Amino acid sequence: MTTDDTIAKQPDAGSLAPEPAVLTGARIGYARVSTSSQLLDRQMRALTEAGCIRIFADTQSGKTAERSELTACLDYLRPGDTLVVPSLDRLSRSLSDLIGLVAELRRRGVGFCSLHEALDTTTPGGRLVFHVFAALAEFIRELIVEGTHEGLDAARARGQRLGRPPALTPEQVRYARDLLARPDNSVASIARLLGVSRSTLYKYVPELAGGRRPLVAVIEAGEARLAAPTPALPSRTR
Repeated sequence: MTTDDTIAKQPDAGSLAPEPAVLTGARIGYARVSTSSQLLDRQMRALTEAGCIRIFADTQSGKTAERSELTACLDYLRPGDTLVVPSLDRLSRSLSDLIGLVAELRRRGVGFCSLHEALDTTTPGGRLVFHVFAALAEFIRELIVEGTHEGLDAARARGQRLGRPPALTPEQVRYARDLLARPDNSVASIARLLGVSRSTLYKYVPELAGGRRPLVAVIEAGEARLAAPTPALPSRTR
């Protein structure tokens, strides 16, 4: 099981079900520092004093999803074991990721304990705290989704264009058509001039799909129509 897979899983309705009455397994510790200049001594001592028989340690930022020692620690845990960390921020910097990880541990029958915050999911009080955390995380997610939808609706009401800007403006498309009408200009050279790929140029000038000659004929026909004199309107007699 990888760290990404574990963190990605979100808690469901039964993720915080009661732990087994007796945890018969071992206490396994996990410590982390962000840089090699920081020392793990204090965390290792606290975990040892908490009764951990084995400790895994990463020297990596908490924002990095792939932490090799955390992955090894999660694989090492067995039902009945308890994962012990010095503090919650050593395990995750995100509330939603923390809840997802602890929920996955509980589904596997593994307890979780954070020494600094005195949280222990093997106790009723610890389970209550994580219920509150899970509800808060869901509330925050719903607020973000609602705010995003309201922002998009307001932008559409103002007539604002959403999504990626077009690769070519209408003026650039007209310029490309003018250049393509000249036989000495190649499609590749015009695409380089406009800073786009050949496929983008074909997308914005679909007449190119039929070859250069049909395109030239279309352009010349359009120019001829523009250059043709407008016929005089017949005079109206009374």
